[in-house]
Amino acid sequence: MRFTYITLFSNLIEGYFQDSILKRAIESNKFEVAYLNPRDFSASKHFKVDDTAVGGGAGMVMTPQPLFDTLSTLGDETHIIFVAPVGKQFTQNDAKRLASKPHIAFVSGRYEGIDERVLETFADEVFSIGDYVLTGGELPSLVMTDAIVRNIDGVLGNSESLEMESFETPLLEAPSFGKPPIYEKMGVPSEYLKGNHSKIQALKLALSECKTHYFRPEQLLKHKIRISYEK
Repeated sequence: MRFTYITLFSNLIEGYFQDSILKRAIESNKFEVAYLNPRDFSASKHFKVDDTAVGGGAGMVMTPQPLFDTLSTLGDETHIIFVAPVGKQFTQNDAKRLASKPHIAFVSGRYEGIDERVLETFADEVFSIGDYVLTGGELPSLVMTDAIVRNIDGVLGNSESLEMESFETPLLEAPSFGKPPIYEKMGVPSEYLKGNHSKIQALKLALSECKTHYFRPEQLLKHKIRISYEK
């Protein structure tokens, strides 16, 4: 699988792949990354990529020509994703679906945004990672890449990790506890220490329900779930 980042600031992205799981995944050829800078495709004498907005308004807009020429170099198999606050909110299901694509290109906007004609011509999908505004699309591109790559076969050391995570079901993941069982006079649920796996799973389910009820109650409403202590 390949990821291409269309960005004016590739150094904001490159460092994320220098450590940990994603570094090992690149080294083992699970995926590869590349970068294209629209400034390199600008026909402007001074390699400009932005201009004032037609119709007025504050700030500058990324102009069509550099992005048109940049994106035209991508092959037909490339799935082009634009990052914008107005886009559909990215979910775990999107991450799993996109993990099967051979080539994904993320377009990171800057300034006040990208000329709409670029999106109309090239966008396969437009995503947001939340209801807030950032200074550029690089961070959302990395967030989505991380979520997608984890679903590529062989990237995680233990594939069971994917099955137990939040958003794989309507419930959030149960709390995790590491060793030692007692730390600073704080213990873990005693059922975890008894080795009865059916009771441990039942407790984890109950804790997942409680956690979802506290942090994300809309998940319960969305999926019409009544938690066990309400039955």
